[in-house]
Amino acid sequence: MKHSEDFRRNLEKRRASALATPSDLDATAAEDIQAAMNLMLADVFALYLKTKNFHWHMSGPHFRDYHLLLDEQADQIFAMTDAIAERIRKVGGRTLTSIGHVARLQRIKDNDAEFVDPLDMLAELREDNQQLAARFREAHDVCGEHRDVATASLIEVWIDETERRSWFLFEASRRGDPTGH
Repeated sequence: MKHSEDFRRNLEKRRASALATPSDLDATAAEDIQAAMNLMLADVFALYLKTKNFHWHMSGPHFRDYHLLLDEQADQIFAMTDAIAERIRKVGGRTLTSIGHVARLQRIKDNDAEFVDPLDMLAELREDNQQLAARFREAHDVCGEHRDVATASLIEVWIDETERRSWFLFEASRRGDPTGH
């Protein structure tokens, strides 16, 4: 009986304790980085789903090219999610826990329209990626304030990938006019 009571007390103690990952960053730094990166994680999930939505609903004469482009981009976007979440945990923070949590934090707007013209899809995703790059820069600044070079260096790679997606979406939507119109 004593073993069972000890087990229960230890279990309750473990459940009540915070997820306190050891880090040399102070509590304020962990909180600030967690907040900035959870916003990024929500935006990345929202952009992933929007990219897949447009991938699934692509139509028109360039269907195959756009469909494959968006599938490739969605895979790249989704690949960021685990690295972002794990980075949040490494600094002692907690990550998003549900679709509802994503919805409360996301700044990338959903598009629930029944039909979106293919060129409008590409333009909207380009703008979303540009917005994501700008927000990554804001998160990078937060990391810089707290000397979190590991998160900052990951963000630098994600900015480059995001700018590449924006560039590809821009080029794919050009109509042959050198000005891009």
